Amino acid sequence: MRRTWTGWIGYVVAAWSAAYGALGVWWALGGGGFPFGTGDPELMAEPSAAVKVSLLGQATPEVAGPVIAVIGLVGAVVAIMMARGVAGRWARRLLPAYAWLLAIVLTVGIQDYRTLIVFAYTPILAIAKLLGVWPEGSGWGDLYLAPRVNLLICLIAGIGWALTAVAYRRRVTGSCGVCGRAGADERSFVDRWGRRATWIAIAAPLIYCATRWAWALGFSLGMDPNAYQEGKDQGLWMAGAALASFGLIGAVLTLGLIQRWGEVFPRWMIGLRGRRVPPMLAVVPAILVSVLVTSASFMYLRIVLIDGITAETWAFNLPEVFFSVWGAALFVSALAYRRRRWGACEACGLGVDHAPSNPSGDALLTASAVRWRV
Repeated sequence: MRRTWTGWIGYVVAAWSAAYGALGVWWALGGGGFPFGTGDPELMAEPSAAVKVSLLGQATPEVAGPVIAVIGLVGAVVAIMMARGVAGRWARRLLPAYAWLLAIVLTVGIQDYRTLIVFAYTPILAIAKLLGVWPEGSGWGDLYLAPRVNLLICLIAGIGWALTAVAYRRRVTGSCGVCGRAGADERSFVDRWGRRATWIAIAAPLIYCATRWAWALGFSLGMDPNAYQEGKDQGLWMAGAALASFGLIGAVLTLGLIQRWGEVFPRWMIGLRGRRVPPMLAVVPAILVSVLVTSASFMYLRIVLIDGITAETWAFNLPEVFFSVWGAALFVSALAYRRRRWGACEACGLGVDHAPSNPSGDALLTASAVRWRV
């Protein structure tokens, strides 16, 4: 798939766009299942705050349905044209512009914090179930509500549109379909800022982590005492601390993007020590997390801009605003790591194949490990 994805990603995105466009027609004609705005029970539980949570918080199927239908059906045509490499003067500009616009709208514009919640709480609940401490009266269905699943699908589709734009650029510029190179590598923005971006990506989530652990340890941080006690009785602060712990673990793992143990498995990893870390093992999760936290941050930014900040509410919303900084820095850091780990391409032969140094004292990489490119 790593070698062939540029050939089929456009057709997959076209199929999704056509299907979602057809759903737009269905919703416009009065069909059920509209997952946005007035069709989202979570948002409608507090309609006055719906627009703070989602840009589509007040959307109705009568208005949004036709818009979704047009965007989806046009998108299907655009995706097929990009997959086929249509490269006229107007196409080179308009087709990728449409693709990137949809990528931004689907991954950030229409998203809110719930997609991040689904990703973050899935492992937490899985561990809770394994340990026999599953929250009473709740199940997987409470986490995977239909509107949340829809947002998750849209986010994946947005990533697909971004990949379609990348594949199209490689096709029309004659770049390698596997590595994207068109010639000798040149030092870029991400190369210059990669290390600094990594440190920013490590520091940004710590503000959030500190507030959530403070709540769990008994510090209200200005919150109304009755509200704090109610949250404590419901176990909300411990759940928040568990989520913050994953953020702290993520910050530590981010350090691997600029450390040698992020290139060679350290000696304590029995069975893997001394082996080359597959680059995409770090790049894919980092980019996914960057998209998730950025999409959530814009919801909190809307809340702060509309409601402002008070001594009682700052810990709820202000730390998450910095998620946009976290996401942008992590994205740049992941790209810099990928470029640094580039070896010689198996398809075009460009680049220099090399094994990372291993200062930890582990055994040198074997010839087979050096040739292992992921």
